[in-house]
Amino acid sequence: MLRRLGVDAVEVRKPEQLDGLDGLVVPGGESTTFMRLMRLYGLDEAVRAFPGPVLGTCAGMIVLDRSHLGLVDIDVDRNAYGRQVASFEADLTLAGGKPLHGVFIRAPRVTDVGPDVEVIADLDGEPVLLRDGRFLVASFHPELTEDTRVHELLLDRIREDAGVRA
Repeated sequence: MLRRLGVDAVEVRKPEQLDGLDGLVVPGGESTTFMRLMRLYGLDEAVRAFPGPVLGTCAGMIVLDRSHLGLVDIDVDRNAYGRQVASFEADLTLAGGKPLHGVFIRAPRVTDVGPDVEVIADLDGEPVLLRDGRFLVASFHPELTEDTRVHELLLDRIREDAGVRA
């Protein structure tokens, strides 16, 4: 998705690979495995120290929440929308815009939102896309649709940060 938007995206597996990056995406996957490997390689502390905008999708949302890296002021329940066979797609209510299509695969559910966290999109009244300062998190997989708006929000924040540093 980022490459489609003209971004020179690189994979990050080690802390030193974060050096010089403008933004970071913590993708979907298996959050327990992510955390174990992040601790093993020191990526947990490196991500905590990373100063740029961050997008966390699905498992990435879990990794960034209060109970894990503590970077986003939300509580999240893993796999709360059901097992793999209960995966689904739905149109989400997006603040100030046309609906956003979401693909939910063993998706986490946000159970508590801090006072400074902005809900950008919801599903039946439950927050599924949120912003907490430089962090953007989604319960769903925006990269599995043709809609680039979630990734554009990340890129907008990266551009804002670059303008502030200039």
